Amino acid sequence: MRKVISFLAGVFAGAVVGAAAGILLTPYSGSELQERVRTRVQELIEEGKRAAAARRAELEAQLEAFKRGTPVTLETAPEQPQA
Repeated sequence: MRKVISFLAGVFAGAVVGAAAGILLTPYSGSELQERVRTRVQELIEEGKRAAAARRAELEAQLEAFKRGTPVTLETAPEQPQA
């Protein structure tokens, strides 16, 4: 039981220190940082929607080709290097 309490105290202390460091060391004000994060999230969402639409169009074209009985070549995406 003592180990669990010590662990939780460490997690809490780490969260407090991390939050304080984040607040003190950020190069932007709160509202500016929120706006930058909001803008970046919107960009990522739009990028995801465009990629999904392109993939959907590609898959629909492959399906139509398959229905017509024409040969379909499936392309595989190149492996992304692990960072």
